[in-house]
Amino acid sequence: MSLKKHIPNFITLLNLLSGCVALLFVSSHRYELVFFFVCLGIFFDFFDGFFARLFKAQSPLGLQLDSLADMVTSGLVPGYVMFQLIFDYQNEGMSVFDPYFPVNHILPLIGFAITLGSCYRLAKFNIDTRQTDSFIGLPTPANALFIISLPLIIASTESDLALQLLTNPYVLMGISILSVFLLNAEIPLFSLKMKGFSFEKNKVQLLFLVLALALLVWLKITAIPLVILLYVLLSLLTNRLIASKA
Repeated sequence: MSLKKHIPNFITLLNLLSGCVALLFVSSHRYELVFFFVCLGIFFDFFDGFFARLFKAQSPLGLQLDSLADMVTSGLVPGYVMFQLIFDYQNEGMSVFDPYFPVNHILPLIGFAITLGSCYRLAKFNIDTRQTDSFIGLPTPANALFIISLPLIIASTESDLALQLLTNPYVLMGISILSVFLLNAEIPLFSLKMKGFSFEKNKVQLLFLVLALALLVWLKITAIPLVILLYVLLSLLTNRLIASKA
């Protein structure tokens, strides 16, 4: 096999490495660096597939490597972030590494439901032939961005209501359960890939991009969860319109 055939798998391993580095920064509460390295991992995740198609190097090994790398970057990291957030706001002043670990500290483990849900989502994706050019359920990278943006929003928001909600352990547990649902729900989500240069064929994608950019310019990091929810809501609306015309 020529050297270029190994390039996609090497890029996939860079995704995995990015996830491993992000995990280190979760432990030290450096959430801005967690966000950076997860975004870097998602960048590598996009380009491993691009180069696999370019070099005609798609293989079962590459598919498995891709899912295993995503499991860390887009599964384990957001689960750990949520665990740490719930723990911190339930047990202020304590560390997860303290030798005294009472029973009520087990509740933060609900954050790792995100990791379990992501694992199940990735396994389903590998055997689901319906998801070749669109998605059913929220993709794990989108869900990861949703979760890891929360500590950055907490640190930067000027809204007392947002701060009260996002520092409430029970709200965070609810977000964890919502995340698992969105990952694995039988909700067809439209593809973000453009279909040629036709406005009619791409109007949903273009509307989403315009609204997403407007939200990002207006709200900055706070917009990320809203953009993810907008994606789901637009997909639900599109599905209903298609069903009504059928």
